[in-house]
Amino acid sequence: MKILAQLSIPPLQPSKSDRLLRGFLFGCLLMYLCAGSALAGSVQGGAAIVDITPKKWPLRLVGSFSERLADSVHDPLHARSIALSDGETTIVLTVVDNCLIRRDVLDAAKAIASEKTGIPTDHMMISATHTHTAPTTTASAGTEAEVEYRRQAIEGIAEAMIKAHGAMQSAQVGWGGDAVPDEVFNRRWFIKPSSMPLNPFGEKTDIVKMNPKRDSNLISPAGPTDPEVSVLSVRDARGKPLALLGNYPLHYVGGIPPNKVSADYFGEFCRLIGVRLRARNDRFVGILSNGTSGNINNINFFEGRPPREPFEQIRIVAAKVADAAYFADRKANYQSDLSIDMLEHVVPLKVRKPDADLVRRCQAYLEKEDDDKELPRLAKHYAKRVLNQMKEPDRIEMKVQVIRIGDLAICTLPFEVFAEIGLELKKQSPFADTFVIELANGAYGYLPTREQHVFGGYETWLTTNRVQLDASDILIEELEKMMAQLKK
Repeated sequence: MKILAQLSIPPLQPSKSDRLLRGFLFGCLLMYLCAGSALAGSVQGGAAIVDITPKKWPLRLVGSFSERLADSVHDPLHARSIALSDGETTIVLTVVDNCLIRRDVLDAAKAIASEKTGIPTDHMMISATHTHTAPTTTASAGTEAEVEYRRQAIEGIAEAMIKAHGAMQSAQVGWGGDAVPDEVFNRRWFIKPSSMPLNPFGEKTDIVKMNPKRDSNLISPAGPTDPEVSVLSVRDARGKPLALLGNYPLHYVGGIPPNKVSADYFGEFCRLIGVRLRARNDRFVGILSNGTSGNINNINFFEGRPPREPFEQIRIVAAKVADAAYFADRKANYQSDLSIDMLEHVVPLKVRKPDADLVRRCQAYLEKEDDDKELPRLAKHYAKRVLNQMKEPDRIEMKVQVIRIGDLAICTLPFEVFAEIGLELKKQSPFADTFVIELANGAYGYLPTREQHVFGGYETWLTTNRVQLDASDILIEELEKMMAQLKK
């Protein structure tokens, strides 16, 4: 070592070719680092799906005036979640294959997920698809199967949120829309007064009928439709599909074999959208939420349609909506650097209560024999509901939310919401794109507009509609304020 130290060796001078090689390598390194930074971005996204198909039978199905018991499965039920974060705010959006889910069930699932993930419960959205072939989660009958399914649903919904959060990775987010106008029909019609039946309370005050017969008594639909298929799409840092949340303002389709559990067209869409996007089945999560479809269904009152085999119409509708979602996804502008935020407000609304005269009539209906010819259709059913509504508190607190993802706004409401309300929120939104998810964070019946209350009909009857008549005005105004606050 001493000898080497004594030697006088001039420093090596790199040749021209060495300098060129170093410059080239440095440039490659810089390009790699820039590309890596662009891929990483600031957005994190993850998705998960959890099977919540019942394991014990029989179970009551939700969505009918008469009792329906399911004893087997046609196609599975799931809870599907997307978690998104911009580095500061993390949110979870979850959609569950069920007709409607009470807030206490959803709050229980949120509490479990919040404890595991650290995400505040007011940054979680859970909605029901509104399939009419899923079991009740209330366990009100107290059977072993119902109690077990309530537990399974709560734990499954929580698990989907936890897994989505755990799967977060660098992501890109895009959104957009397309349309399927030929599968949405307003189900409330003006009909000739002479053909209007009594309502369940013995009154002939309705001028609109839900799902009338397709005959010469039809005059015109009593409201609009919203044909938009909206999508929120999540890809990984290299552009591979991770999840797609669709939204379509259409009630369930139906046509399921009797006594079977089914996710209806929502589940079939989720299967097909993965095919449309050529997504890897082991990692992609397709989701379809229900838009404002309280007065919209899949019955063509204008022309009718040919007979279908069981599940056929579901496949037809799901395929059309999946096609539209595919085209919306293709048009989306994906971003890896955008901000995410979410507001949740609690809005107290008055509960509608029957007057003394209606209470007396309902009590009298319950005293009559079931086959009494003077009883209006559904009289006893509604009489029980009216008397139960008397026991409800004077006000109910409703959770409404606005989620902001870049220049996209998603509004939520805990009702079966009329299409007019969704169209109004889209029209008044300060964001480039907006859609509305119904039956989110609870289920409190139908939400008609004030004008539709004047027309009457099933969706406006006391107990079908549970809250004050101007509730839609109050909630629209609140959501518009929330959107304006998030836009700043």
